[in-house]
This record gives sequence, structure tokens and C-alpha cells, in this order.
Amino acid sequence: MADFEVIGAALTADPISEDDAIAAVEGAEAGAVVSFRGVVRNHDGGKAVERLSYTAHPTASKAMLEVVATLRGEHPEETGHPVRIWAAHRVGDLKVGDVALVCAVAAAHRRQAFTICSELVDRIKAGVPIWKQQLFSDGSVEWVGANEPMFRRTRRPDTQTRAEKLPS
Repeated sequence: MADFEVIGAALTADPISEDDAIAAVEGAEAGAVVSFRGVVRNHDGGKAVERLSYTAHPTASKAMLEVVATLRGEHPEETGHPVRIWAAHRVGDLKVGDVALVCAVAAAHRRQAFTICSELVDRIKAGVPIWKQQLFSDGSVEWVGANEPMFRRTRRPDTQTRAEKLPS
């Protein structure tokens, strides 16, 4: 198995820095550093988004670590060099343009770094119990992820369905 070093895996109410994430995983043996920054956008489903609020289950921090452990078991050692991972997801109120999720992965080769970073993002979104409340400019509200039982949120991301809209 690849030697995975988890530099950070956290939920935070504080702003997240992609630059800090990249700096945390970089190393002399890493030929590739890949990062992802998820930003609150101003629209969803044809409606204008005003702001979001993320709520996490008390087990969400543990789930973040389990996501990394699962990746560790699925990626055989290809290079003999460590893979470093850093991930953080915001909780609380965010406005359009705020960073909600940052992931960074350093590996010896680009393909491994891209693959692991992409899977990390997908699995955090699918398997970590974080719910998003979207507040639209027309005054309506939508919860994303709240109607899905926890066991459904741990399935592969490509089998996920969008949560039904709740009445406002």
C-alpha cells in the first residue's frame, strides 16, 4: 500500500487557505501537488443563491479520517514514496465566493496525485455527514443531503441522488 501521511483532515468554522494546504503537503519527493478548492457559487438549479450554511454531525470529523483510511487501502504503492493528504471542510454560514472545501494531495507522480485528490473530494462529499442549507434570493430554502440516510451517503458518489427540496 502507498505510505499515506495525513497532514490534516478537519472541519472548521474558520476560513480555509488553499495555499496553506499546498504548503503542508509539499515535499522534496513529491513530483506533483494537486489541490481542489470548492467555492460557494451564486446559483443552483436555476435559482440565485444568496448564502449557505453547513451543519455537521458530531461524527463528521471521524468520517473525514475514515475517508482517508479507505483511500489508503485502495491505492497500491506505486512509487515507494509517501502520499501526503490535507483536507478541510467549512461549517457554519458562508457567502457567495467563500471557500467551503479544500483538499491537497502530494505524490511522486501526477496521475496518482490527481486520482487520489479527485477521489478524496468525491468521498468527502458523499460520505462525511455534512448538510448544506441553501438560502435563495427569492426567500426559499433547500437542504442538500438532509433527506439521505447516513448509510446512503457512504455509497460511491456516482450513485448519489440529489436531496428532495424541503418546503420553506
